[in-house]
Amino acid sequence: MSRVESAIRIVLEFNEAFNRHDVAGMMQYMSDDCVFENTAPAPDGAIYSGKEAVTQFWQDFFRKSPHAQIEIEEIFGHGLRCVMRWKYNWVDTAGKKGYVRGVDIFQIKNGSICEKLSYVKG
Repeated sequence: MSRVESAIRIVLEFNEAFNRHDVAGMMQYMSDDCVFENTAPAPDGAIYSGKEAVTQFWQDFFRKSPHAQIEIEEIFGHGLRCVMRWKYNWVDTAGKKGYVRGVDIFQIKNGSICEKLSYVKG
């Protein structure tokens, strides 16, 4: 398996864990020194560094968004980078469905996601 195929596989497995809301499953694909750059607050997004901070973010995220799902629109890689275009779907507290589209840029190091930079339309 090439580095590109391996990077894409890791990101796909991370996303499958996301859609199960399995934070422990997601974090098994992230390095101890991982960095996650969120889409909010605009314009730059908050940065979470290290496995503990990123784990806490995802636990809080799923508590606030229990219907969160990511649909992959396109995924491709180059070297140790992987880019995923996505549609994030949710249901708000009033029961109204919503979505937003965006892109994540991942970096893979030693078989783990060390960087996840998220960008959103709108």
